[in-house]
Amino acid sequence: MLWNGLSILRDRRLLFNSTPAKAHAQLHRLSSPSLSVFRKSVAGLALLVFTTAMSGGLVAGLDAGLIYNEFPRMGAGLTPPKSELFSVFYSRRPDHSDLWWRNMLENPSTVQLDHRILATTSFSAILALWAYSRFNPRVKAALPKTAAKGMMGVVHLLMVQVTLGISTLIYLVPTPLASAHQAGSLALLTGVMVLGSRVWVPKRTMAILKKKLAARSPRTSRIVHSAGHSAPLAAKTS
Repeated sequence: MLWNGLSILRDRRLLFNSTPAKAHAQLHRLSSPSLSVFRKSVAGLALLVFTTAMSGGLVAGLDAGLIYNEFPRMGAGLTPPKSELFSVFYSRRPDHSDLWWRNMLENPSTVQLDHRILATTSFSAILALWAYSRFNPRVKAALPKTAAKGMMGVVHLLMVQVTLGISTLIYLVPTPLASAHQAGSLALLTGVMVLGSRVWVPKRTMAILKKKLAARSPRTSRIVHSAGHSAPLAAKTS
């Protein structure tokens, strides 16, 4: 729904609030091969942030934030013991064929570790994408200002979200911090989607703009042609 709303607003701005030539030039700039990797990375980043937010929902549902209230360690090491992560206590089949996925969804220790891994991966991926857009000369030159601002906004939201997440864990999940952390996940996902809407090339809108430009071309040529015929008449009159 958010993506559809952003697409509608963008199409309206390109089709009605700008000239076809200017709008076509903007989309043509976004179609640059230099932005291909960046555009695909934003799509992958949206999927990663969404998955991280969903894993956070499991943490909240299982009260997994009430254990291992420290960061980055979890007890004696970076991860709990393997016997705790894949405990047979959560298996419901005699052959333990459901051992791994039930622990992934029902074991608070495993769920918290999954969320930590996904959150750390999202943190690293967003900073890496920001560095790629900032220090790669070709990408920096081709990236529109609105997209560059959107990328910086995502970085700011990321820093707030990471701070809220670690604080929520250390302070034993107080309700205000936990609620702010959950709201922050939605804000971060929204920021990534806004960034995606600013670098994505809508093919349908591009086709409409091409038709408008093609329709204006014969008219322009007729005006030039009539202007050429009127010049000799003006000379004879003089």
